[in-house]
Amino acid sequence: MDNTEPLQSSLNSSYRPTALDDHVISDDEESEDHSLSASLIPKNSPAPLAVRYSPEDSYCLVYIIFFLMGIGSLLPWNFFITAKHYWLYKFSNNTDHSSGEEQSSDLSNYFESYLAIASTVPSVVCLILNYVFVNRLSPKMRILSSLFVILLVFVITTVLVKVDVSDCRMEFFTGTLVSVAVVSGASNIFSGSMFGISGQFPMRISQALISGQAMGGTLSAVASIVDLAAANDVTNSALAYFVTADVFILLCIISYFLLPQLAYSRHYMLGSTHNNPGVMNEGGGTASAVPPLQPILQKTWVLGLSVFYVFFVSIMLFPAVSSGIQSVEKDSGNPWTTTYFVPLTSFLLYNFADFCGRQATAWLQVPGPTSRVLPALVLCRSIIVPLLMFCNYQPREHLHTVLFGHDVYPVVFNCLLGLSNGYLGTLPMIYGPKVVPRELAEATGVVMTFFLTLGLALGSAFSVLLVHYI
Repeated sequence: MDNTEPLQSSLNSSYRPTALDDHVISDDEESEDHSLSASLIPKNSPAPLAVRYSPEDSYCLVYIIFFLMGIGSLLPWNFFITAKHYWLYKFSNNTDHSSGEEQSSDLSNYFESYLAIASTVPSVVCLILNYVFVNRLSPKMRILSSLFVILLVFVITTVLVKVDVSDCRMEFFTGTLVSVAVVSGASNIFSGSMFGISGQFPMRISQALISGQAMGGTLSAVASIVDLAAANDVTNSALAYFVTADVFILLCIISYFLLPQLAYSRHYMLGSTHNNPGVMNEGGGTASAVPPLQPILQKTWVLGLSVFYVFFVSIMLFPAVSSGIQSVEKDSGNPWTTTYFVPLTSFLLYNFADFCGRQATAWLQVPGPTSRVLPALVLCRSIIVPLLMFCNYQPREHLHTVLFGHDVYPVVFNCLLGLSNGYLGTLPMIYGPKVVPRELAEATGVVMTFFLTLGLALGSAFSVLLVHYI
């Protein structure tokens, strides 16, 4: 490492400290990082390939592949939550109206909250396992196995679209939540592993992965709206919707097989094997030690907590609260205020704003990783919670006052929620692997993803309380 650098960043880091960075690494901290690096890199290993030669990303193929992988990492979750009309149809498809109406109302009112809990709680466990096995199982094994599990569950979900479940609605509801739990666990192993790999690349590759995640939400929202407009039957719409997801997951599998064939990706992925603390032991064999957690947290705990709180607030409001906000002109019968209001204002606008916020980090990276402004801005997002609560959310059982009684308010607030989530959530994620020694970059990517998922898990639990409180 260059002793003149104020940050102990990876060799592939494109970040340069800005004027907003108000912390300078001391000589003692710097020497600690050098000693840590020396203790983790085998003495007989050659210089990292990234130091000697750096090829170009021809036609931006690696950037595009990581962008596609980002789409695929959150596509299953987004396809589950944006198919709201289909799930409500399935859960209310009960011939026994005398006993089914109240039960159906409960499922429809709190379905997004149940879905969020089922998806995020298992994800935390899977990310812990991903960190433990980061040096025991190869990224290829973790990524491909998770993708095939996701594909299998989505194929089953697609087949069940045309199956009548009116006599076993609760069983179908339970099965749906189990499917969501399995898919989410596999998706987080997939995204955590991909983000760990991206930590070995220049910062633009990490940004591509994260921007792709937001684009996945945008594409699923667009697909949902198109299916609603094109299909007269809700099951035909859902069938085309889930088949689209199946095809895209297959595309992700093919893209990952292509990745090692490109010189640019081989360069950084091969260079990482010289810096991985679990690659070799003293006898020259393969080691399987768990990466040291303390030096990672010493460098990234503020960034990790920032990621945690950003996504804690976001999942608490989206989609449980935001998708329950109805148009004040709903009784007019206009399809734009009935059928398309929630898909447009809640799902499409939020995800597009989220994508714009994440994409902005490709050109603007302010505040820096050590600036106190970053966590301050993250805390300021708390104001969005009461803003959306006092929009026209229905049904309201406790807070009967609607302060923002115009359709423009949820549009503005959802855009603000998505834009701030994209920008303030992406910055800490791409900073994390760059402020640690390179040999810890992959493990740090997994740790940062754990903070993100922990925020989602606790935020989803609070979303249930928030919806009941309203």
